[in-house]
Amino acid sequence: MELNSTSIHDVIHPTAAFSQGSPRSYSQLHLGAGAGASVAAGAGAVPWLESQLNPKNRIDSLEPPENALWRIDGCTGLGTQYYALPLFLGDVPPMRFDVFIPEEAANWPLLRQLLDLNAAFHTKDAVRVRRLGISRHILRTLQAWTTGGDGGNPDSVLDMYKNLPFGSRIIFENLELNIHKIKITIAPTYYVEKQLIGLSRLDKCLEVPLERLPEPIDISQLSVVQQLHDSVCLVHVGGNDRDRSEGGGTAPKKLWILKALTSGTKYLYSELRNLLLLEPHPHVMSRPKYLVTKYCRFGGKTGVVGFMLPYYTTGSLRDILPLLRIHDQLTLGTQLKWATQLASAVLHIRERGHIFYPDLRLDNVVLSDTGDIVMLDFEQRGVWCEFAAPEVNALEYARILASDDSPGRDLEPTIPKDIQDRYAAFLSRLLPDWHVLQSREDYAPLPHGYESYNVPWMCLSPREQEAAEVYMLGRVLWCIFEGQSAPQHAAVWQSYRWEPDFEFPEFRWTPPKLRDLVNRCTRGRRDVLSSLVTRRGSKLVLRADGPDEDQDAAEVLRVAREWWKAEVKVADDFLRVRDEMKSRGEWDENYFRRPTLREVVATLEEFNDSADAAN
Repeated sequence: MELNSTSIHDVIHPTAAFSQGSPRSYSQLHLGAGAGASVAAGAGAVPWLESQLNPKNRIDSLEPPENALWRIDGCTGLGTQYYALPLFLGDVPPMRFDVFIPEEAANWPLLRQLLDLNAAFHTKDAVRVRRLGISRHILRTLQAWTTGGDGGNPDSVLDMYKNLPFGSRIIFENLELNIHKIKITIAPTYYVEKQLIGLSRLDKCLEVPLERLPEPIDISQLSVVQQLHDSVCLVHVGGNDRDRSEGGGTAPKKLWILKALTSGTKYLYSELRNLLLLEPHPHVMSRPKYLVTKYCRFGGKTGVVGFMLPYYTTGSLRDILPLLRIHDQLTLGTQLKWATQLASAVLHIRERGHIFYPDLRLDNVVLSDTGDIVMLDFEQRGVWCEFAAPEVNALEYARILASDDSPGRDLEPTIPKDIQDRYAAFLSRLLPDWHVLQSREDYAPLPHGYESYNVPWMCLSPREQEAAEVYMLGRVLWCIFEGQSAPQHAAVWQSYRWEPDFEFPEFRWTPPKLRDLVNRCTRGRRDVLSSLVTRRGSKLVLRADGPDEDQDAAEVLRVAREWWKAEVKVADDFLRVRDEMKSRGEWDENYFRRPTLREVVATLEEFNDSADAAN
């Protein structure tokens, strides 16, 4: 089954439990079909209108242009948003003018195949994204647009960087084989700058003492080096490439991370507030060094676009762990050090920061220059269900089914209204005005004194939140001690450079006592959908089938639908029992009997001491 927003909604989304059972618009891209597919009559023939032997179906070239004027640094938005950087302008501020391709503009299966659009759905990092046909097609289109007039030329691009709102969009209205037929428009995002909080009001809006606010720096003083992720780019300060070193020579300009969002700015300010109020800890991201500001013509204010943090060059544990394991350089002593540091950091966030951490995964753990771990990402958005605790998932399913929150794009509602109303009423009992938390984009005073926008986690008590954090920590500990990049292989949302060799909860390398710790941390775990339906390359397939078998989209959908029906029922039963026991005063807030964070830290330290003694 072709991997796109429709298949996501109908297969790996809780709404699949209520789908009617027929694939809506899936292209059956058979394994092995390529440019040389037969056009002869008979079985397996490719129609002439779709054949690449037809001159109308050929792309002139997918070779990168010589002396390229632009560069693609990655993509997001399920393969519809690409980070484009104009090389010909030299140093430019990090204004985030990304290229957007509406998914409906690429519905032609042949075009999706030629441009690797299904691979772009799950490919994120710059190295692999730049190899994709769509990235090269975008580069060639931008090259022609920049040099050929028709609304685009070097002066107009420079003017765009000087005058348009932060996060404005370069939109490909259509996608054609002939790059000269692609229409490009520029969409100013005044609504994003409207959401920005003015510098003069920031302390009051965030309820942070004025003296804790970092020094402001205008975005025009920054130069973008590379866009690393959707919300994170690498920058340096000033226009010169090199600074004076202490010895009187020159040294490379210091690199910083700029955290900024082009949508959902409420999460940006939530993270900024959390970092400013959190007590320092050696394994937690430090407070921001600078606030990045921009004068906004809309409203005439100096808005806070983002903030700057130290850049850790070593990278995240997601890539480091498998690389060290492959080269036989991952030692138990190092694993124990990282595991203990991580557990103590999560404990600090809960006990000293008085906040919850709902996105605990390897992507958000980096290594410092000294080889110690540092936790990142305090937006409190949460993590996808295959990483989260089952009690969090139960509440997240309720939220999704109450709003039919379809990923990727607007689709026809699939949830009957009476079921939506039932889940909405249930959430309203737990969290009045929950819909306000999820619907608003900007940061503003929240009803009832709420301090987070994460609906499922706000429905939990502090003790329940800690138990859910322990669950996520247990899965990350498994990754650390098994040297794997993730608990599951072939994640639908994102592919990795080094995919896991095997999956949680199988153990191969973890010492027995630590296996027991991981199992206790993940009590209550359930089989995940990827045990039945997985990503093979760029398609959703049944895991049980062989690699060369054709996959029937209807069968994939049927298996997913049955799994979701059972999963939603289990979630319903759990929430009903929780509700009934709470009303009787009998609810145990650590329902699955997981250890506390303090107990996890103590177990790791005890094992570390015994390992040292044994050596």
